[in-house]
Amino acid sequence: MSTDLIATRPARPIDAETLSTIHLEAWRGAYRGLLSGVDLERMISRRGPRWWRGALSRGVLIQVLEVAGKTVGYATYGRSRMRELPFEGEIYELYILPEYQGLGFGTKLFQATRRALVRMRLSGATVRVLSENEAAMRFYRSLGGQLLMNSQEQVAGTSVELSVFGWFADSDAS
Repeated sequence: MSTDLIATRPARPIDAETLSTIHLEAWRGAYRGLLSGVDLERMISRRGPRWWRGALSRGVLIQVLEVAGKTVGYATYGRSRMRELPFEGEIYELYILPEYQGLGFGTKLFQATRRALVRMRLSGATVRVLSENEAAMRFYRSLGGQLLMNSQEQVAGTSVELSVFGWFADSDAS
């Protein structure tokens, strides 16, 4: 597929419906079997189009990935919430529609989001991922992420292990 058909850009309020759909489909694909079905559906239902419009109006930074004019993925990002680590940037979420996974589109979105963090003058980047999500763990390792630490967090009343990956400022953000 020609790279002319692949683009990234900041999300706009008009993207709210599509962001909601990507979130729903990607979360079901990523977390079914890892989180309880009821809890997963409850978490997904909180992120409808109205939530996404509100997030954008509050200034949440969201990068979208388009393939042949169709929005197929998104990443949220900004200043790292993990102040104890020597990384200023963080990619909070990165999700691609399941049918577009494994084709290199996640890498394109990751690279574009890293460049956005560099433009914000945020040095280095981190990502937190559910440790049991083997596909995500492989993905971030393949991008050169260094496993920095593991932590426990409560998600829907259940304790889960998160893995934190990091990329230093001098690592390739191209």
